[in-house]
Amino acid sequence: MIPPIPRYLVPFQPKRIPHHFVDVMILGGGIAGLRAAMEIDPRLELLMVTKDRMRESNSRYAQGGIAGVLAPDDRLDNHVADTLAAGANLGDRSVVEQVIHEAPDHIRQLIAWGTRFDEEEGGDLMLGREGGHSHHRVVHAMGDATGKEIIRAMIHRVREELQAQIWPNTFVIDLLTHEGECRGALVWNAKHGKTFVWAKQTILCTGGAGQVYRETTNPAVATGDGHAVCYRAGAVLADMEFMQFHPTVLYIAGSSRSLITEAMRGEGSQLVDSTGHRFMPDYDDRAELAPRDIVSRSIVEQMAKTNHPCVYLRSGHLDADWVRQRFPGIARTCQEFGIDIATDPIPVRPGAHYMIGGVRVDPEGRTSLPRLWAAGEATASGLHGANRLASNSLLEGLVYGARAGAASSRAAMEEPDHFRAIPLENSMETGGHENLDLADIRNSLKSLMWRDAGVWREGETLAAAGQTIDGWIRYALGRQLSGPSGWELQNMLALSRLIIEAATLRTESRGVHLRTDFPETDDDHWRRHILLVRGKKPTFVEV
Repeated sequence: MIPPIPRYLVPFQPKRIPHHFVDVMILGGGIAGLRAAMEIDPRLELLMVTKDRMRESNSRYAQGGIAGVLAPDDRLDNHVADTLAAGANLGDRSVVEQVIHEAPDHIRQLIAWGTRFDEEEGGDLMLGREGGHSHHRVVHAMGDATGKEIIRAMIHRVREELQAQIWPNTFVIDLLTHEGECRGALVWNAKHGKTFVWAKQTILCTGGAGQVYRETTNPAVATGDGHAVCYRAGAVLADMEFMQFHPTVLYIAGSSRSLITEAMRGEGSQLVDSTGHRFMPDYDDRAELAPRDIVSRSIVEQMAKTNHPCVYLRSGHLDADWVRQRFPGIARTCQEFGIDIATDPIPVRPGAHYMIGGVRVDPEGRTSLPRLWAAGEATASGLHGANRLASNSLLEGLVYGARAGAASSRAAMEEPDHFRAIPLENSMETGGHENLDLADIRNSLKSLMWRDAGVWREGETLAAAGQTIDGWIRYALGRQLSGPSGWELQNMLALSRLIIEAATLRTESRGVHLRTDFPETDDDHWRRHILLVRGKKPTFVEV
């Protein structure tokens, strides 16, 4: 059982904190938050809150692209089938069909807003293919910097054309709830300290959680804050056992764990082990183009067989100039360590990449908590099932960002202006103000999660990990910590415990969730979602 988690991280008294009032508040500045902002009626007062700079999000670091049926030899049904197959029989078919059918229009809309996707010589979009896709359908930009280009174009539109109010470098401490509804959020920044932001409608687009693992492709901001604040506020979370590990992450001592895009394998690069053996055909007929869960699992097994800390991605059999031109960002990163991606094998291994679980939403982005909407990686929409198909993540952010933005805008327009501060107060008893070595706990947590809740899990080690985290929760979550580094750690502890709990409950292997003690998929008992709510026992919902 998950130990008691405090409702709020900090004490507060409304007479001592400034108040700000808006119609709609969006938490997060990635692709989902930006897309939601574009749907807000201009007559409404909109506020966007971002934890870091506006452009710092998982979306910006997306390399591969956005999947959509644009080629004449492709069909929507093909993309639907590929998504459901990758999701390991846990995806929601109706959700998958709706999202896939909307994909081409969203891609065309990005182009209309100024996104410059890569094109063939004749002007047609250049379409790539990635693992799990049956056809070439992935649009990309600047070779391997798709997210960077999309976010550039979207930020320009939100800032210059929509003139949205934006608070950068502002940390969301907690959602504010009253009488079972979300009423806004308690935020903090260095300039103003704590501030109550009261909103008619709130849209949560806070992104991923890869930083709870030692090996991750995610930027430093991805600490799962949105997952944690929603749990504390009483929203339903689902599928928290499903963290997707990207198969190919640069593995060099001293380097950040940079993503090596799946598009390289889509263009013909091959995985070999430390002996030079190309091993993926031994595990799956699709070889390097198998879905991510299969490639990650295969890499880990091959590393164990060879007793080597990584495998290698080789492209020496491809045209060297073309490889460097197609993947310029990866070429620059690897060159810093003396690796020529066209001729030298790139050392890679899996790393935490995409959080499939999150706050449960309906097709409009509505959560279980009234007045709270959500979109993007912080959610569990039913699109990805137990494993995300490559390049469906930016697509999900676009579709659900648009839906949540439109629905919340309508709700805010229907509600008359009656702005007032609700007399919320939290005089929490705390475990003291003593300093904690935050870095030590954080590093220990990340190592523990990587070792015991990583690519492979096992019941006894999950139980031991849960007990260790419970101990950290007991002495760290009741303390008054005074800034983002402490609040991030508290969020990471809560989030990690939710992952452990769900992974312990799911006694099978499915998609990205692999149990050595339950290696088979059990559709008879486990074709269902695990729902977690603060203060309640887990519940299970069949697909």
